[in-house]
Formats: sequence, structure tokens, C-alpha cells
Amino acid sequence: PLQPRCRSNPRPPLPAIGRSLTPPQSPDRVYIDDWEKFYDESEKLYVEHPAHTRYTLKYRHTDGKIILKVTNDRVCLQFVTDQATDMKRIEKLNNLFFTYMCGQDPHDAEAETADGAVSKGDRPVSQEEAGSGKKRRGKR
Repeated sequence: PLQPRCRSNPRPPLPAIGRSLTPPQSPDRVYIDDWEKFYDESEKLYVEHPAHTRYTLKYRHTDGKIILKVTNDRVCLQFVTDQATDMKRIEKLNNLFFTYMCGQDPHDAEAETADGAVSKGDRPVSQEEAGSGKKRRGKR
């Protein structure tokens, strides 16, 4: 039998000979090479289990690679890239998850911008962006 740890017994007891310690079951790790498939599968995984799905982005400087991982502890999807051109795609995936996490449907938001309800050209322009024509100079 196992004894509790205390001051007189600082180390945990070793397992009996012949008894194997089984590691916890690891989720199925899937490396996906195609970006579109990874994007679609990640979205589907989040829609099915929004409270349990996690999304991580890790940059490995030694390899110069970005690793994206979406998991719900049962399925683990991973995408690895070393291309700078994939940053726009990663930003699109970030925006998708942020929109879902705010409680909105990102596909409805895309339809609104396509209809012209909200667009970047309709936003108000600040005085700094408009440029007053005068250059401000500091103390000389």
C-alpha cells in the first residue's frame, strides 16, 4: 500500500515490481499540411465544443517555425509553418476565434460587410488622419 508523504517519508514510494504506471491518455495529435483543411477542421471543432476548445500559437525561434494548435482534449489539430506569407492566414484564424468568443457568428459579420452595412471607408476620419495642413513643431 502507498503511504502518505510526510516529514519522516519525504519521497514517494516506488511502484511494486511488475506494476506499470500507465501515462494519461494523450489526445490524438493530427498534423495537417493543408491550410484550408486545418482552418475548416479548427472551426468545426470550436463550434462543436466552444467551452472546451483551446487555441495556441507558438513561435520557435530556433527553428523559425510557427506552430498552431487547436484542441478540446480529445482531438488535437496542429499546423506548422515557416513561411512569412502564412501570417495573413493566421490573422484570419485569430479573427475567426475572437468573433466566435464574443458571441457573434463570423459568417454573419462577413455578409454585413459584403452588403456594405459596415465598411472601413464609412468610418469617421480623425483630425490627425485628415491632416490640417499645418505642421506642428516643438520648442526650438
